[in-house]
Amino acid sequence: MSQKEENQFIQNLPLVAGVMGGFLLMINRLTTPTLLDSQARSDALGVILCAMLLLTSILLRQIKSVPPQSVTLIGEEGMEFAPDLSDTVKTELAWSSHLILNNTVTKSIVVYYQGKILLRRGILGTNNSVNVGTILQRVMTTQKPVYLVDLKHYPGKVEFDYLPPNIQGLICLPLQNQGALIVATNIPRSYTKQDESWIQGISEKIALTLSDK
Repeated sequence: MSQKEENQFIQNLPLVAGVMGGFLLMINRLTTPTLLDSQARSDALGVILCAMLLLTSILLRQIKSVPPQSVTLIGEEGMEFAPDLSDTVKTELAWSSHLILNNTVTKSIVVYYQGKILLRRGILGTNNSVNVGTILQRVMTTQKPVYLVDLKHYPGKVEFDYLPPNIQGLICLPLQNQGALIVATNIPRSYTKQDESWIQGISEKIALTLSDK
């Protein structure tokens, strides 16, 4: 028996026990010629226990976590640099974005700095300019990252129209107070603490390079 089948069997035990217990109690009641008070009390207790087993089985099915589903992002894959970047900055951005794309669930990256996009890489959105919205402005002002791990019901995602329209989650990290590194994924709730720490470390390195350019 596989691990999955074993888990399914264990999950079904309360349901099977509850149904069998209720059936046996009914048979016992129907075949008893004289019903004593003690048996009535035992039957009532048995019915309660069977009901609790059935309720446990229902609750187990309801609270069973559903793994997040990935989507295919809308857009073309590519890499675009701002035309006036030095070779040093291009190399830094290319290497940093390569690390993020290949070591995390990130599918799309935008580096925004001093009012313009320096890099777009991964799955590209149709809009190649940034209109600074509330979230991005807060990130740059407070110099603290924002994690939006599930964008399905979040109205603020409209300000990220320079990313693919069906992104499922994103992290927006400050590049000091001059810009931000925005990374997005196609799977909701998929960024781990390790991913967040990894990306934040890279963003700090990018900020240092850009401040020295």
